[in-house]
Amino acid sequence: MSSIPCEQNAELDGQIKVFAEVLKTQAHTLGAHGLDEKEFYNSGLFRGAIERIRGQFSATMREKREFVQHVLNYMQDKGFIKEWDSAGDANRHDYSIKLKSGKIGVIELKGCLDGNNTNIFERPSHAKEFIIWSLCSNPGADPRHNVWSGIHTRLSAEIISRNQQVDGLLVWDWVCSTLGRPCPKILADRQGARVTEVGPYRLPPACIYLFPGTIPTVRNNPHPPSQDINDVELLKAFHECFRGHDDELNHVSFEVGHSGADTVRKTTITRAGTVQKQSGMTPIQRS
Repeated sequence: MSSIPCEQNAELDGQIKVFAEVLKTQAHTLGAHGLDEKEFYNSGLFRGAIERIRGQFSATMREKREFVQHVLNYMQDKGFIKEWDSAGDANRHDYSIKLKSGKIGVIELKGCLDGNNTNIFERPSHAKEFIIWSLCSNPGADPRHNVWSGIHTRLSAEIISRNQQVDGLLVWDWVCSTLGRPCPKILADRQGARVTEVGPYRLPPACIYLFPGTIPTVRNNPHPPSQDINDVELLKAFHECFRGHDDELNHVSFEVGHSGADTVRKTTITRAGTVQKQSGMTPIQRS
């Protein structure tokens, strides 16, 4: 049982760790820097190059936005949404979607969910539905750790402390169902009938998390239930467009209470009627 069906590829993770050690110990033999081993590592050249590469990978959103553009265009072409628009840099959200009912759904893009950036979001006043979309393009990342960290440690704290309604979470990107992140949904589908080709991508069904429809409060609403897929039209569009099965949907509930001076909450993820992951009553500690 786990927060998400897929898991980190253990073999690839081992290869990454081995290669990282080789790189750390043999980097001085690469390039034409003209430094001996001691001078090389004392110079800061190696650390500077690593930080530059990290920055180049993390700073650019172009690849992520290209992926989202392909997906939303596909959904519009297939009639699952009416239209969509990029919100632009001036807004605290990324995309506005006009749904078939005429309602407006809003999407906020995030990375792997285990960082402080996950805490930064604001539900716009015009949003009838608001979801977070995690695009974790690092094949070496651990999806189970990241999803649980994002939902329990970060999103639940922000929802409860700041009264920010989040209707659900989408965890899905172009690394899904690749060597770096094998997808159990596709491994069980020997005919490949559930793979959807969208531009240059071959995508499995998305991992969808349905959150409560109201904000938990200790006095009046201590344990609101998760919403149904029919309650969140935007997530239903992803679910149906990319051939998800109802028993793959994740239902998230938050239970809040007081323990002394602390506000505490319990997070539960249920899939196919079975509890997959559950915390204890944990104090909210916002970053």
